[in-house]
Amino acid sequence: MRHGIAVIGAGPAGLTFACVLHRHGHPVTILERDPAPDARPPGGTLDLHEGMGQLALGKAGLLAEFQALSRPEGQAMRILDADGTVLRDWQPRPGDRANPEIDRGQLRDLLLGPLDVQWGRGVTEVVPGTRDGVLVRFADGRQETFDLVIGADGAWSRVRPAISSATPHYTGVTLVETSLDDVDTRHPDLARLIGDGSMAVYGVNRALVAQRNSGGHVKVYAQFRAPLDWHTNLDRHMGLNRRAGLDAGMEAGMDAGMDAGMDAGLDLADVEAVRSSLLALFDGWAAPVLDLLRHGTAFVHRPLYVLPVSHTWAHVPGVTLLGDAAHLMPPLGVGANLAMLEGAELAESVAAAPGPGDLDEAVRAFEEQMWARAGRWAKITTAGLERLVSPDPTEALALFDEVQPS
Repeated sequence: MRHGIAVIGAGPAGLTFACVLHRHGHPVTILERDPAPDARPPGGTLDLHEGMGQLALGKAGLLAEFQALSRPEGQAMRILDADGTVLRDWQPRPGDRANPEIDRGQLRDLLLGPLDVQWGRGVTEVVPGTRDGVLVRFADGRQETFDLVIGADGAWSRVRPAISSATPHYTGVTLVETSLDDVDTRHPDLARLIGDGSMAVYGVNRALVAQRNSGGHVKVYAQFRAPLDWHTNLDRHMGLNRRAGLDAGMEAGMDAGMDAGMDAGLDLADVEAVRSSLLALFDGWAAPVLDLLRHGTAFVHRPLYVLPVSHTWAHVPGVTLLGDAAHLMPPLGVGANLAMLEGAELAESVAAAPGPGDLDEAVRAFEEQMWARAGRWAKITTAGLERLVSPDPTEALALFDEVQPS
C-alpha cells in the first residue's frame, strides 16, 4: 500500500530519509522553506562516522560517491596552548576512514541526487488527527494532507509543536563564526598552523577553533561563555575593552564614534566592531592564533541552543521528528550523524510497513529506539561542552585525550 508521506526540511535528516525511501521505490514529498538549494550558505564541514553517517549513506546507495568526495586527511586534529605551543597533534593513520570530513554543501548535493524537492514551501503549522489525515498549512495560505508527516526542520521546527511542547534553551555558550578563503595562498602561515584538519586553542571559558573545508576555505569559531545578551553591554557582561589586542594600524582605522557607543552595546552587523571585541576577548593569546580573527571576513553570531537531554513525547499517529527537531544537542560531531542514521532507519521501517496500522506501529517503534540512542548522545555532548568551554582549559585537553586514538 502506498502512503502519502511528507518530510519537512531538506537537511541531512530529511534528505537521507527521502533517499532511502526513494531507493525502496516509495514516493515522498519533500518540502523546504528555502527558495533554492543555494539560497543561503550551507555551513561548514561534517565528519561522518563509519557506524552512523556513513552507514546511512550506505543504506542510500551513496557510500562510494561519499568516499570520492570526502577528505580523510581532515580527521587531523591539533591543539595549541594560548601562547602558541603545540600540545597535541593527532594525524590519521594511512587508510583511516573512520570519520572523514565532507563539506555540508557537497553532502547536500550528493543527497539531492534523484530527489524532487519543493523549494519555497514554508510550513507554518501541522495539525494531526483530521478526517483526511495530517494537515500541513503553508506560509502562502495553501494546505495539504498526508498520512505521515516527518519534521526534519531543525532547531526551531514548525512540526514539533504538533507533538511536543519542548522548546530549545540557551546553553550559556555562544559561537561567533568567521571565514578565511584561499588560505594556502593568501595566509600560508595560518594554513601551516591549522594543518590538514582542525586546530583548537582552549582558555578560561573560551576557545578558538579553526576547521578546514575543501578548496582552501577555513571556518573559524570563537567560543565563549556569556549571557545571551552579552553584546548589549560589553563592559557589564564581558568586562571588555575593545581596543585591547588591536595593533596601531587597526586602532587608527577604527571609527572615532566607537568609544561613545561602547556602553550602548555591540552592533553585531558591524564587522570591525565585532572583530575588535573578539580580539579584546582573546587579548594576550599568541599573535598567530589571533590572526585567525584579524583576517576573518564576515562574523556570524551563533548562540548554542539545545533541547532537554531526554526529550521524548507521547506518540501521535501520523507525525514524528528527526534530527535537531527531535534532539537538538551541542555541535560536537554527532548531530548530523544521528540525524542521517535516523532518517535511513525510519525510511526502511516505513518501506516495510504494508498497511496504515503497520505504518503507525513502525513509527512508534522507531521513536522508542531513537529516544534511547539520542538520550545517550545528548548526555555525552552536554558533558563535553561543559568541559570544552570551562574555567579549566585542561579539561578540554583531557577530553580529547580520552576520545582521540593513542
